[in-house]
Amino acid sequence: MGDVGRVPVGIIGASGYGGVQLVRLLADHPGAEVVYLGGDSSAGKPFSSLYPHLTNCIDLTVEAIDLDKIAAKCEVVFLSLPNGLACNMAPTLIEKGCKVLDLSADYRFENLETYKAWYGGERSDSELAATAVYGLPELYRDRIKDAQLVGCAGCYVTASLLALAPLLKQGLIVPETAIIDAKSGTSGGGRKAEINLLLAEAEGSLGAYGVGRHRHTPEIEQICSDLAGHDIKVQFTPHLIPMVRGILATVYATLRDPGLVREDLITIFSAFYRNSPWVKVLPAGVYPQTKWACGTNLCYIGIEVDPRTDRVIVLSAIDNLIKGQAGQGIQCMNLMMGWEETLGLPQLAFYP
Repeated sequence: MGDVGRVPVGIIGASGYGGVQLVRLLADHPGAEVVYLGGDSSAGKPFSSLYPHLTNCIDLTVEAIDLDKIAAKCEVVFLSLPNGLACNMAPTLIEKGCKVLDLSADYRFENLETYKAWYGGERSDSELAATAVYGLPELYRDRIKDAQLVGCAGCYVTASLLALAPLLKQGLIVPETAIIDAKSGTSGGGRKAEINLLLAEAEGSLGAYGVGRHRHTPEIEQICSDLAGHDIKVQFTPHLIPMVRGILATVYATLRDPGLVREDLITIFSAFYRNSPWVKVLPAGVYPQTKWACGTNLCYIGIEVDPRTDRVIVLSAIDNLIKGQAGQGIQCMNLMMGWEETLGLPQLAFYP
């Protein structure tokens, strides 16, 4: 089982960008040891043949997915798979005593009908899905600590919700006026050959996609409704920007009290996130850039009030592959294992 005191961890779906981020972060994690990498399409290949930069660093072979074998070897299992696959694996793993962290959308929804409406497919795991905890530690830390199954929040959703949460929880905005304009680097599309992600297509170009119908919309609305205490709808528009990593979400909303000034909101946000080591609320007049968060698990938040329009503008920057994916999963794992939330996660960006 590896080092005494280090928890054995498995990653199913290790060949994608989320998987390789997990491998990198867990290699430096003092409490965990990766003992299993799984993926049917790459089974039998050394992991370093998929990612040659890891030659001489990671000495593991990708194995076929065998849930019994995984459960026997691993205490914690990350599922880094396309939507619709984790729900076929998690029930067995949970039944065999593993703690499971799903990085796909399969366990993010309280209502499986919502999932089916936006993602399609049939589900036979409604009983287990009802026990899943939403994996955004800044909002659901206490629930995650006691969870066996966590559905980690999406990347756009993380950036958006961390910008909106204090506003909704404190009733500071008219909820239906919330508009999220977000931009992501191309790694958010995963490690697959898609024409719109080719350098020749994406470079020097900026465009929106999923306008009015992006799959992250119901996930954002579910948590916003929970925070506001009633059902609300939000407008969310994602854009692809020609860089590798990072998300910047710009959130607009009308203030209930037009007398609030920027300094008031900075104070409110700072108090809301006072126990959240990964959220950095910036001083007045400083607005986040994606590069600041690159390679870290941090979320930087900048706040502005426009007295002409009575709107608050919140800007939120994260690394989509870390706080938006693998780092978020490890942050949740740390809570589930009773460890420090910051354990094994990078806090300083590669800069410039």
